[in-house]
Amino acid sequence: MLGLVAVGLLLVAAGIWGSLAIFFSGPNSEAVRYALTGLFAALSFMAFVALFSNGWRWRFLLAHLGVFIGLLFWFFNIQPSNDRDWQPDVAVLPYATVEGEQVTVHNIRNFSYRSETDYTPAYYDKRFNLSELIGVDVVAVYWMGPAIAHVFLSFEFEGGEHLAVSIETRKEKGESYSTLKGFFRQYELYYVVADERDVIGLRSNYRNAPPEDVYVYRVAGDIEKGRTLFMEYIRRINSLKSKPEFYNTLTTNCTTDIWTNTHVNQSQLALNWKILASGYVPEYLYEQQRLVMDGLTFSDLQKRAHINSRAIASGINEDFSVAIRQKK
Repeated sequence: MLGLVAVGLLLVAAGIWGSLAIFFSGPNSEAVRYALTGLFAALSFMAFVALFSNGWRWRFLLAHLGVFIGLLFWFFNIQPSNDRDWQPDVAVLPYATVEGEQVTVHNIRNFSYRSETDYTPAYYDKRFNLSELIGVDVVAVYWMGPAIAHVFLSFEFEGGEHLAVSIETRKEKGESYSTLKGFFRQYELYYVVADERDVIGLRSNYRNAPPEDVYVYRVAGDIEKGRTLFMEYIRRINSLKSKPEFYNTLTTNCTTDIWTNTHVNQSQLALNWKILASGYVPEYLYEQQRLVMDGLTFSDLQKRAHINSRAIASGINEDFSVAIRQKK
């Protein structure tokens, strides 16, 4: 009986996953996609019922197994692409050329926003000297409670230059983000390489449905590890230009990809539930003494890291990066 229950649970899981995979990633024709989804769900249900009938058990189990193997083969052969009709904010791929310690980043995004959806696209190229990297900041953005945040990094160079890199989904025109769809190869992975006036200013000054709270924390530790991490980001950015990958809500997202990139340093943090529940990443970094704390409790550090009021007061101008880092 325990064996039957275990197989039954596997059938339920396979039925749900397979039905959703067909529903989200199946043929473009809605009618065909809905029909195939219904057929697979019906087969899964019949296999589950037959599990408790000696006469039909093996026939339905083998039929379901064969179809499910075929479904897996189809699903994992869906290929990502850089050639789609992209939304304007993710239409241009960044890349970099490296000559020794000189890194020229191409297509740095710096849109001029009038609202979240009304903007003038603009890009520029800039050369950075790796030896002049002096700091790394963790940016955490909240819009739906403390457990979920969008987390990204910003690299500071001498002279007050900042380069932000936000790991996001690359959406096609007319496409919106869905956490559930993110499990089923619906979005390509995209590294937004941007000026802070763009990628931070958009969130602090223009997004209001719902409003987004932005926090900027300085990472503590050896700057050489920050330089190694920066070069790993450059490698990933160039890799995605030549070989696209899929975003995944659980395994390849804004925080897990940051964590994966930190593998280049031996002192990488252990995987923790607070990385998966991304809103708790800053707290986890604080607990592991990976943030510049200045003797503050996490609560006080969090209050100081909150930049919205400073960003709004400053406006989007040349001094934006300096203004948002002014300590209260």
